[in-house]
Amino acid sequence: MGYKKKLHRFRPIPEPPVETQRTKQRSKAEPCDPASLERGVRQLLADKVNGNMVGLWLLLPEHLRLGTWDLLCGWSGQDGARIEPRLALQLVHEAALCVTGVRQKRTLSQKGFELAHGLPFVATDQAIHQLLEKHTVAEAQALQVALGQIRRASGHYHGKLLAIDPHRVRSYSKRQMRRHRGKDRNQSIKVAQTFFALDADTHQPVCFLNTTSARTVTQATPELLQLAQRILNPKAGEILVLADSEHFSAKLLDQVRSDTCFELLVPMPNQRPLQQQIQAIPAEQFNRHWAGYATTRQPYEMTHSQSGAFHQYIQRNGEREQDWIFNAFLSTTDRDAVDTLCRDYPKRWHVEEFFNTHQALGWKRAGTMNLNVRYAQMTMALIAQAAIHQLRQRLGEPVAEWDAAHMANSIFLGLDGDIRVTHDTVLVTYYNAPNVDLLRQHYENLPDKLQQENVDPRMPWLYDYKLDFRFK
Repeated sequence: MGYKKKLHRFRPIPEPPVETQRTKQRSKAEPCDPASLERGVRQLLADKVNGNMVGLWLLLPEHLRLGTWDLLCGWSGQDGARIEPRLALQLVHEAALCVTGVRQKRTLSQKGFELAHGLPFVATDQAIHQLLEKHTVAEAQALQVALGQIRRASGHYHGKLLAIDPHRVRSYSKRQMRRHRGKDRNQSIKVAQTFFALDADTHQPVCFLNTTSARTVTQATPELLQLAQRILNPKAGEILVLADSEHFSAKLLDQVRSDTCFELLVPMPNQRPLQQQIQAIPAEQFNRHWAGYATTRQPYEMTHSQSGAFHQYIQRNGEREQDWIFNAFLSTTDRDAVDTLCRDYPKRWHVEEFFNTHQALGWKRAGTMNLNVRYAQMTMALIAQAAIHQLRQRLGEPVAEWDAAHMANSIFLGLDGDIRVTHDTVLVTYYNAPNVDLLRQHYENLPDKLQQENVDPRMPWLYDYKLDFRFK
């Protein structure tokens, strides 16, 4: 018997093992060759699973509609039988759960979480880091483009207004880096910065750019717009980009005009020379639209610009002369002043609302400063946000208004249920779920509903099982 145990202990496996959260304390690694993965997943399904994490399975139909599996297989460069795309899908689901710490990750197993992405275990941070380290920034950007094109075809973007804004998160890295001081801080701090582009009408993210803290807005914005251009494929002048005063730069305005298909609108810093120039404009040049509001337009040449004059929009608020307040904007295009300033530009603030609502998915904290790792991890969060957006539309009010953390706690971590296999279908049963009538309408008899949408109901990461739901 001892000889047989020794042979079994040192039996080679086709794939290198992956350490898991479930076995980390025992310093044991799980085999991750395709045969072992399939055997483990099928055994868990045969044993049945019961827990409070079954709500996460509501995202799986949205993955089928989005084509998430094909995106992850393309990014990983591996076929669906291998472990790499499954680890990437685990990252997507961790983002959906707003997981932020090691202790949270150690409590994910044995409740249906690992099965949702076709694994019999929960992989550790080390295994995930090794996967992300193998991929480049260009591959993460290509994944963003592919996802964005799918979302554009699905009607997630109107493609008329684009809001851009830098998102800076405090970093506690010991690396030497440029420090930033915000308007609400007296001291400069280390930050990890990301530049987002958002469809201002639908409030949905188009893409983002991840950079070191040393990169300026003027340097990063042209690359961000080029990435958005690959996704939206606009005609020249079709999309107006809404920015804040941080983007007021002659070099940036020149680059947007000459190198992109976008038009740019940016507020001019409210400094004394500008106010003196505006106050010198005769009052009769302003067009009064209603009580307390008037506008005018005029050409404006920037000192260091190489592309000629831009269009300056000036708005005047206040009815009496002693109450007048002026604000000025500069644009690369000549549009109707009232529509541009009163209807379009206020939508730029939706990008701030987006950060408040969705940053818990993975854009609120700064981990490693290795850009290729952060790019891939944050792009997985972008996939999670797209799937959650589709789920919100099906669940309706009040769920559609919940932020990411509330969604994770109340839906993905808040529904009791069980998972079992019936013939060729994984059957997920929920007990005492909210809005049962609405859930039944969208998720009971799901394979038939997906086929009516011309979506294959089989889940490739779960060995072509179909998915259906029951509510009790």
